[in-house]
Amino acid sequence: MADNRRETWITGVGMVSSLGEGPETHWQRLNEAKPNVDTKTFAPYVVHPLAHLDLDKQIPKKGDQRQMEPWQRIGTYAAGLALDSAGAKGNAELLGRMDMIVAAGGGERDFAADGLILTGLSKSEKPDLFLNERLMSDLRPTLFLAQLSNLLAGNISIVHGVTGSSRTFMGEESAGIDAVRIALARITAGQSDITLVGGAHNAERKDMLMLYEFGGYAWEGEFRPVWERDPDGGFASGSLGAFLVLEAREHAQARGASPIARLSTVVSERSDRSAGAVTASLQKMWQQIAGGVDSAKAAIISGATGAEPATREERAFLSDHAELAVRASGTHIGHAPEPQFAMNLAIAALAVSKGHLFSACDDSGFERTMKGPLSQVVVTGVGHWRGEGLGLVEIVR
Repeated sequence: MADNRRETWITGVGMVSSLGEGPETHWQRLNEAKPNVDTKTFAPYVVHPLAHLDLDKQIPKKGDQRQMEPWQRIGTYAAGLALDSAGAKGNAELLGRMDMIVAAGGGERDFAADGLILTGLSKSEKPDLFLNERLMSDLRPTLFLAQLSNLLAGNISIVHGVTGSSRTFMGEESAGIDAVRIALARITAGQSDITLVGGAHNAERKDMLMLYEFGGYAWEGEFRPVWERDPDGGFASGSLGAFLVLEAREHAQARGASPIARLSTVVSERSDRSAGAVTASLQKMWQQIAGGVDSAKAAIISGATGAEPATREERAFLSDHAELAVRASGTHIGHAPEPQFAMNLAIAALAVSKGHLFSACDDSGFERTMKGPLSQVVVTGVGHWRGEGLGLVEIVR
């Protein structure tokens, strides 16, 4: 049977993180190998804080900025950068049929309301009754609506005019992987011509750091690269937004858009996370893409979080493919569950467009220099407690 899959290009990239905004800034900072980390504000936890953004550049109306939570502003800004990169900004006809898939977490909490409730609970003679009363009066409908996960997609539609079909996925790293996987599948199958896909995360939130700490996932103390955090492990949370414009080759050519790279494959799994399950899951997915990987011209950008035992098991998989140089993006920009996979695909697209890998930032010796030109990058995504994925990004000749 003939393969009728359409080739998919990455024609736009939008990136914001602790390193700055935009592809060229990220490429420069990645090669400098000097991560931007904050070890004091949220001590003992390490956070990669968002670089300063002039929000007016991508969200011109102050009213729009005010009604968004920080994670929505991050995502809407990154989406605007991606549309600019793809040459789609302001093209009403194109934006009107552009599809959108967003990977999103939950909304951000009202710390003032939380503080009043917790303080009152400790003093109340009837804490159950007190809690019910406060929840009824303090959690305003407008506050709840601002926390809906699909409002990032809504804000992108309002601010940038992307009004084709819209889907929002929740589920941490798995949401980010599957958002791109499904966007790619729809384009290759002819169900979509052009799609905006990505997500955003605000790491500078005490409530999220608390939840990660409860799970034993938060990295504490002095900053260390991802591969140097064992045996206990943990991830340094990173504020970032990443969006890609994926487009069928024929559609891009018809409108005169140039490719940054080709997205050839995205596969996902969800292992049971028993001992060795992550390694086995990655090996299983590798079999689906191995035939298209030229080890002489390929490298791996790992989304390893630093959390254990997932990172240790991913490292075992990577060691089985030692012919490929590896870079852990989490060392440079931290970890952000929902947008991490899209961000790593964006970094991979940059790398293949430049023809070489960025600098190592690792004293363990696990990351080595790559010799020769780079034309392919395999991107890994292993969730801190669930979900695995691989993607293959290639140069367009």
